[in-house]
Amino acid sequence: MSYTETIGSRTYRFADLKTLMAKASPQRSGDQLAGVAAASEEERVAARMALAQVPLRTFLNEALIPYESDEVTRLVIDDHSPQAFAEISHLTVGDFRNWLLSNTTDSDALTRIATGLTPEMVAAVSKLMRNQDLIAAARKRPVITRFRNTVGLPGHMSVRLQPNHPTDDVKGIAASMLDGLMYGCGDAMIGINPASDNLAAITRLLSMIDDFRLRYQVPTQSCVLTHVTNTIAAIEKGAPVDLVFQSIAGTEKANAGFGISLALLQEAYEAGLSLQRGTVGNNLMYFETGQGSALSANAHFGVDQQTCEVRAYAVARKFNPFLVNTVVGFIGPEYLYDGKQITRAGLEDHFCGKLLGVPMGCDICYTNHAEADQDDMDNLLTLLGVAGINFIMGIPGADDVMLNYQSTSFHDSLYVRDVLGLRRAPEFEEWLESMQITDARGALLSVSAQQPLLEGARDWMGIA
Repeated sequence: MSYTETIGSRTYRFADLKTLMAKASPQRSGDQLAGVAAASEEERVAARMALAQVPLRTFLNEALIPYESDEVTRLVIDDHSPQAFAEISHLTVGDFRNWLLSNTTDSDALTRIATGLTPEMVAAVSKLMRNQDLIAAARKRPVITRFRNTVGLPGHMSVRLQPNHPTDDVKGIAASMLDGLMYGCGDAMIGINPASDNLAAITRLLSMIDDFRLRYQVPTQSCVLTHVTNTIAAIEKGAPVDLVFQSIAGTEKANAGFGISLALLQEAYEAGLSLQRGTVGNNLMYFETGQGSALSANAHFGVDQQTCEVRAYAVARKFNPFLVNTVVGFIGPEYLYDGKQITRAGLEDHFCGKLLGVPMGCDICYTNHAEADQDDMDNLLTLLGVAGINFIMGIPGADDVMLNYQSTSFHDSLYVRDVLGLRRAPEFEEWLESMQITDARGALLSVSAQQPLLEGARDWMGIA
């Protein structure tokens, strides 16, 4: 089905829904690289006007990637709930935007319709929204998950402590981990990107974190971000695996490039569940995504990069994840050119994930060859804090010495919690107070007050 819109004396024609969606997207370098972006701002406006008139039902009948050739499309269609969709089934995309922003649409309403939404519906409505609309609507939709603590409660924001090391040196990682804990970070998880996929090294890192966690009774969870097949092998060898990690994308072909399928993710999910390591819940999958991943694998099929990204959230939703992390600026300026594009993409990802019922966090980051700097990250950090982000990253000095990119620091979490009044996961906050790291209000105590933990950790690390 084709779509048209007239502006003045000029009529714009869009061959199909996939083309219309791409032309309606805010400007970004990835879509320009793929040759699917609007040629002018006027064409972009025309596409948005036409998209606003498309009934939501259309997305159930016009697949952007064919059902027969893509298992993500099949997942989206087969898992769609007509009962949940019924409440909004009469709306167009433009009407849906107005419904989302209405004062009468609350958290309960957004929760009711979540399984009735397809990623394409959600991506479409985001293209009609200003940044403030994305923030206001996402804020209405908390998504709460539990493993050893509770993440995503309204008024709370957690931090993934990322103590990476370029050679996987256990003492170097432990020192960064301790540094982050003393800043009150780590309630989302302690997650390491290993320099090696060697199974023995992965097991050593998992055992180190678990030993510390057990010694000090830390109510958090660990993860070593290796390929899911390595995690399954580690589980089979008895390693202390908490969260199961995998990078995912929004098409079957892109996921095949990661060496995964829905069946393999199901196997990994069941392996994690079999360990029964959660204490307050059993959400245990940790997924990372990023706009441009399908395009970089030549697996986007002419679909714009933001819509491909939202399709990845449908994959994540299938496995009841504990955390989903959009690593928003990590892929590079070929896909998100500058601070403005990174900011917009981060707000889109958070909004779209939350609408689908996914526990969204964000690695607020950029690479050093992008037209972005730490001020851009401060802006996005603040906006996502207002929007109700589940978690952000905590990296020593905001500079990852293994992955070589810029993110957010331990200090940044203190800033955003202070200015927005955000608390940590409640179980983790109680532990911090008991260890004399913070006071009852969640404010950091002095290093001298933290001396018992510091001295004990030095002994544990074997440092004189």
